[in-house]
Amino acid sequence: MGREMALQIIARGGKVAGLDRLLEALEETAKLSGARVENFLSIEADIADLKQINKVPEKVMQHFGSVDGIINNAGIIQPFVKVNDLSLDLMQRVMDVNFFGLVNVTKAFLPLLLERPEAHIVNISSMGGFLPVPGQSIYGASKAAVKLFTEGLYAELKDTHVKVSTVFPGAIATNITANSGVDMSGMEKKSSGMTSLPATDAAAIILAGMEADRFHILVGSDSKFLYYLSRLAPEYATNFIAKKMKALLA
Repeated sequence: MGREMALQIIARGGKVAGLDRLLEALEETAKLSGARVENFLSIEADIADLKQINKVPEKVMQHFGSVDGIINNAGIIQPFVKVNDLSLDLMQRVMDVNFFGLVNVTKAFLPLLLERPEAHIVNISSMGGFLPVPGQSIYGASKAAVKLFTEGLYAELKDTHVKVSTVFPGAIATNITANSGVDMSGMEKKSSGMTSLPATDAAAIILAGMEADRFHILVGSDSKFLYYLSRLAPEYATNFIAKKMKALLA
């Protein structure tokens, strides 16, 4: 999804600095940008490492001269297991990447964004950030933290030129499982019954929401449905998603 957003921004004439701890992934994005490859800057960095991230803004400024927005898209899931069966080390890794990594990038770039006549921060939460998903409780907790952090940031920056949006994707066809190092072997025949939205479509929805300065950007019909259901009937919504995910957790 991050790659699709980068490519769509570049296709519109924008410039993108991509951060990833795997340089190979960035090089692939650069190749896909085609004739506009000069508009993509690859930066190898682990967002969970504050020392590395603090060096990134200078690299971006030296290459492009300014920064008008950040999209915090990096994220990993946990193995589909209950909290009782999940190690503390894995819990910490999920929080480090999904929440503290996002905070690191935001803190590093915020002073630059505040200097611009107009800027935007887009943080990717998840449908799991407002609705508990059994077997992804720590992942959900990290994304709920992203939600409240971003909403707090929105309130703090309300009187500035920096806009803030929170994104809630539903089921999206991405490679997040492989990138998270989660072994899904033996689960091929199991299904939650939810249809995944193509990453290309998800990226387009997020960028449109960013352009419209939306407070919340809901990506996918499942996200929209459960967003409102969880507010009207939170217990019913929790039981509904638990039933949907039962096969994956078994």
